Amino acid sequence: MKAQPGRLVLVATPIGNLGDLSPRAVEALGGADVILCEDTRRTRTLLTHAGLSGRRLVAMDANREAAAVTRVLGLIREGRTVALATDAGMPAVSDPGARLVAAVAAAGEEVVVVPGPSAALAALVVSGLPTDRFVFEGFLPRKGSERAARLEALAGEVRTSVIFEAPLRLGATLADLAGACGSERPVAVARELTKLHEEVWRGSLGEAAALAACAPPRGEQVIVLGGLAPDAVAPDDQTVGAALRERLEAGDSARDAARTVAAELGIPRRRAYELALRSR
Repeated sequence: MKAQPGRLVLVATPIGNLGDLSPRAVEALGGADVILCEDTRRTRTLLTHAGLSGRRLVAMDANREAAAVTRVLGLIREGRTVALATDAGMPAVSDPGARLVAAVAAAGEEVVVVPGPSAALAALVVSGLPTDRFVFEGFLPRKGSERAARLEALAGEVRTSVIFEAPLRLGATLADLAGACGSERPVAVARELTKLHEEVWRGSLGEAAALAACAPPRGEQVIVLGGLAPDAVAPDDQTVGAALRERLEAGDSARDAARTVAAELGIPRRRAYELALRSR
């Protein structure tokens, strides 16, 4: 008799409320020969909630994903079902899984998905911002030229952008976004989605940055940034230069003049600063 073919099953898990675990997810986790997970303790808690016991758990965080590929492919070729469940949400979205899925698919093996909770989509639909076109940015680079380049790209993005951020870095990121995109750009900040203290704040980037600076937030954060208005026309260098010279002649430093003009004209602070250096 031909052996049952193995496969990789991606299982979405709750982002905070265990009640969001779907019956199909419970079935998939219960029927798996091996469950890959980021933290075995957290996954064990989820399985206990679902009434599942005796499951074989194997830890696979971002640092172990590459090493896990050969082992997982071997299990699948033996006819085993391997489930992948990260700590919260959909595997492979700002969580381990993308490299493994690519390798299993490239090897011609079956990959299926059990959809479910997603912090990115939950924040998007509750934000009140346009949802017809959006882009997922995940976590921005922490510093340097990569961060500056991503901020500049967001300043010109016409689609709604979804960004993840840690609570201790939220204030700095909102301030950087306000500097790059302009303080009036609309934004929603979703906190602790599906949990007891769920909160969604809506307003402008400038207001959001000021609030975060005064009261450091707690819990998981998702930033939903409104896109650049399609009819918004970026001012040319001559217009920007004139505004900068006015600030410089009033005694502002190049950095302060760039910050003020960028906010007023809705242009990237980096562009304003480069023009300010030329205008001095």
